[in-house]
Amino acid sequence: MQPLKGVTVVALEHAIAAPFCTRQLADLGARVIKVERPGAGDFARGYDQRVRGLSSHFVWTNRGKESLTLDLKHPEAARLLEKLVLEHADVLVQNLAPGAAARMGLGWERLSRLKPSLIVCDISGYGGDGPYRDKKAYDLLIQSEAGFVSITGTPEQPSKAGISIADIAAGMYAYSNVLAALLQRRQTGQGRHIDLSMLESLAEWTGFPLYYAFDGAAPPPRTGASHATIFPYGPFPTGADGGSVMFGLQNEREWASFCEKVLLQPELVRDPRFAGNARRVEQQSELRRMIVEAFSSLTAPQAVERLEAAQIANARVNTMHEVWEHPQLQARDRWAEVGSPAGPLPALLPPGLAPGEARMEAIPSLGQHTEALLAELGASSQDIERLRAEGAI
Repeated sequence: MQPLKGVTVVALEHAIAAPFCTRQLADLGARVIKVERPGAGDFARGYDQRVRGLSSHFVWTNRGKESLTLDLKHPEAARLLEKLVLEHADVLVQNLAPGAAARMGLGWERLSRLKPSLIVCDISGYGGDGPYRDKKAYDLLIQSEAGFVSITGTPEQPSKAGISIADIAAGMYAYSNVLAALLQRRQTGQGRHIDLSMLESLAEWTGFPLYYAFDGAAPPPRTGASHATIFPYGPFPTGADGGSVMFGLQNEREWASFCEKVLLQPELVRDPRFAGNARRVEQQSELRRMIVEAFSSLTAPQAVERLEAAQIANARVNTMHEVWEHPQLQARDRWAEVGSPAGPLPALLPPGLAPGEARMEAIPSLGQHTEALLAELGASSQDIERLRAEGAI
């Protein structure tokens, strides 16, 4: 049985952070009702058309949901939404502009009085109070504000992450906090207010560089795809085929094995210049030269063969196309199929759930479930037609 079967989530959401949270709740069996604007819907629907005409972001974060279109400026539409929340919802998740939900009467203070068991999760850029409360926040801006960009990239050029890491961090903490609140409610019967910010989520994820720079110390340097404080750990070129291999060492046992079986220079094990990771980091220019020279006559597969023989951790730098075909994902049966307005699409199973355990249902078209949901709320077919004519749905 899916652990959240019977739980209903109403989501006033757009873009990534809240939809990523609620999609994971849907994967565990929750009924997620996604409220969207008539005509346009979640603006992430329009980011691109890379998935057979559908948006890549939307496909990723919205499977298993029901789409309800409501113009919340219309009084009757707003009344229907309030009825949906108060009569059906266990959880309300929203990442509208700061203060917007409260202005619609859907803030925690009011809803908790009307329905004490309700869990309300507010996701914002900077949190529900403080001097930055009303500041606009997008993923790249939070990556910058949280210090992530300052430690990412090359020595010459800072970079952002290639994925929406601030949104993902916030979505993951929203997801885990909602799960914790549901467990707590089983014991107390009471709901809970979750005030979650992208800034705090990503700042938590940068805990290592924060502590590395503790008490005024220098932060980790930007080192491209290499590790900032462990060496060797990163990509190294192979000369025979113009390829590269990614590998890393974690301890002195691995360093000895690397010298003997990969570099074929066992004498380096006793070289005081490279005794311990801190000294290898200090001498990384010289050590890198030696590694590149040792790899100059090898192809990437030959280098990997040596690394495997020495039990040194290594990996391929795969492209997105290669990840689609990754043999480990195939062998572990990690791909499923979900429906969509564009037909069946592949979808990666949620990590930790075995095939058949996750609720992998369709990505909704805009407003696909509006009539059925309004009927659940007691609206007649004549009411629905009138609301449609008035542009409320």
